[in-house]
Amino acid sequence: MKQARKGKVVRYNKWGYIFLIPFVVVYLMFSLIPLISTVYNSFFENYRSGLTQVGPHFVGFENFKTILTNGDLLTYTKNTLIMWIMGFIPQIILSLLLGSWFSDPSLRLKGQRFFKTVIYLPNLIMASAFSMLFFTLFSDGGPINSMLMQYFGMAAPFKFMSNVWSVRSLVAFMNMIMWFGNTTILLMAGMMGIDTSLFEAAQVDGATATQVFWQITLPLLRPILVYVMITSLIGGLQMFDVPQILTNGTGDPMRSSMTLIMYLNKHLYSKNYGMGGALSVFLFIITGVLSLIVYRFSNKKE
Repeated sequence: MKQARKGKVVRYNKWGYIFLIPFVVVYLMFSLIPLISTVYNSFFENYRSGLTQVGPHFVGFENFKTILTNGDLLTYTKNTLIMWIMGFIPQIILSLLLGSWFSDPSLRLKGQRFFKTVIYLPNLIMASAFSMLFFTLFSDGGPINSMLMQYFGMAAPFKFMSNVWSVRSLVAFMNMIMWFGNTTILLMAGMMGIDTSLFEAAQVDGATATQVFWQITLPLLRPILVYVMITSLIGGLQMFDVPQILTNGTGDPMRSSMTLIMYLNKHLYSKNYGMGGALSVFLFIITGVLSLIVYRFSNKKE
């Protein structure tokens, strides 16, 4: 009997491994092998100078030293984090507010399905289309400047694309608009999974809606919040398409909106694979360290 049961378990396990084969093959081809290749190329001098191919020559850690000494890595990391924070803070506040409204049965909001669909729609629009739209709206001769000059008496158009904080604000605002719907759905799912008896007990004890949110809802949402923060951080560090199109790849003014991936793209565009590989390794390390800090800070015991 034991041998028969063991044979049946082995047959079940065999089908499990068979179904895993497509995932393993895709992971090896598109994730693991490129990762190993990137780390390998980071130790070589390998670039094009005009029509001449230089390398590949093994240079050890020279590419890493070059990136660390020229100061660009710190500058572009700071730019990326500033724009991510500017977009994430209003995004999480708005998502918590909408999630609490939609998941509260006592409010009896009408047309919830319609509003849930509307707030999620920007997530389906291509970032390039969003960037082109905002570039047109906020250009020197765009509709926003026309309204400011016509209705607010401005003598000259405000140069949104030439001001450091206006460009950063536009990038942050676009990222917030595109992703707050997805965050709202995640937080709302977490809120709906909380045991309703906890809210009923709090109401019996005379707790206000604000106290219920801070003392019950928010602590029980911590796992979802940690997930949202880490995934948003990873996406923020990979910010590319919005600032790339909005600034035409320059990161202007004064490279204040140049992100890490835009910096990496310049190395790959110039076919400097050694520097591109080293920068990718640094990006991997920065992402891992910041994600670990967020996780440890969000899960510390009170």
